[in-house]
Amino acid sequence: MTARRSRGRPPHADVLTPAEWRVVEAVRHGMSNPQIARRQGVSLDAVKFHVANALLKLGLPTRAELRRWDGVWSGSALQREPTEGAGDVTVGPLAQIARTVADIEAAKAWYREILGLDLLYAFPGMAFFRLGETRLYLQETAKAAGESILYFRVEDIHAACRELEARGVRFVSAPHMIYRHPDGAEDWMAVFRDNEDRPLALMRHAPPPADPTIRD
Repeated sequence: MTARRSRGRPPHADVLTPAEWRVVEAVRHGMSNPQIARRQGVSLDAVKFHVANALLKLGLPTRAELRRWDGVWSGSALQREPTEGAGDVTVGPLAQIARTVADIEAAKAWYREILGLDLLYAFPGMAFFRLGETRLYLQETAKAAGESILYFRVEDIHAACRELEARGVRFVSAPHMIYRHPDGAEDWMAVFRDNEDRPLALMRHAPPPADPTIRD
């Protein structure tokens, strides 16, 4: 007798599916469902479906709790690195500076052609330039902000968050991956507030795996 095949997609080895992870990372980055749908090129209903599934699987009651959930997907470069002790946390040096602009294309041309900065990569509404070991991040917004955001580099972003929270720092979002490079390297971020409630952020660049076949 032939065994009956189950319907639907096969079970995924990780706690979330790849599509759910992409949506969860965007939620942890503070994006709304419509923004996620536009950025990822999927329907709004698909985003709502993935958010609902993630909340159910993780046993979280609200979207706010999901934003502060600090899980890491099983194929992440961070999973292959040793965890540093909380007492070893050092914040800095500066990894990135963010500025808002009204017209990203005009700003991109000005910084590249007039200032001669090296454009690393760009996405709709965003551009990243090299400033030595630091990056300049330009974000197009309808209303320009008055201050730049400083992003501090850390060696272990999860340990750094735990240590700073123990010191009374309020984090807006849990560590989350904001970009995965073609070679498998990953950029991670966690946003927090200073003593005057202004935004700052931690950043971690996780290098690509030593084995180039390990990408997913």
